[in-house]
Amino acid sequence: MTEDDSGAWRPDHVSGIVLAGGASRRFGSDKLEAVLEGRSLLGRAVDAVASVSSEVIVVVAPGDERSLPDHGDVPIRRAVDPEPHGGPLVGLLTGLETAQQPIVVVAGGDMPTLSVDVLVAMVRVLLATEGSTDAAILVRHGVDRPLPAAIRNGAATQAARRLLGEDERSLRALFGLLRTRRIEEIEWRGLDPAGDTLRDVDNPSDLPL
Repeated sequence: MTEDDSGAWRPDHVSGIVLAGGASRRFGSDKLEAVLEGRSLLGRAVDAVASVSSEVIVVVAPGDERSLPDHGDVPIRRAVDPEPHGGPLVGLLTGLETAQQPIVVVAGGDMPTLSVDVLVAMVRVLLATEGSTDAAILVRHGVDRPLPAAIRNGAATQAARRLLGEDERSLRALFGLLRTRRIEEIEWRGLDPAGDTLRDVDNPSDLPL
């Protein structure tokens, strides 16, 4: 990723991954197709991630043939989990093995109000700490939030394979293994005062009014 002489954002070294392989059990229907302000939840998550990436990989469950949202000139590609609803770490590894760029922004398909400014800030942390940081995540109320995240592809791929080989499927375990920069709330809330970036939708009542 670089910037041009004007300082404009150029996401040419960043891939995006949107995890969309969950079962939506608590929602009662396919929550990713729920509509918010005229766009599906999945479409809104893809839009935000595509705004900071040169490609987006949507990781879906086996047999999920849903039409993928488009986003202008940014290619949106499908990757299929090797097992049904294997969990977010399995989905992340599937996306990492498909991604072409060295830095990856990853979010859930059920995160419809991601702040592009916050995603950019997370990637900038990795750019500013090359050689010493493998991942950047947000902290809210003193608690690490594993999604969204910015990660280095190579380090994260190796760590995810190791954890899955040990039958560990937690994203939190991944960030415990990586050299992770935790961005405190005071640092990122200026870009997203309402904290909407961390909204995820599990139940219909989680949708913003």
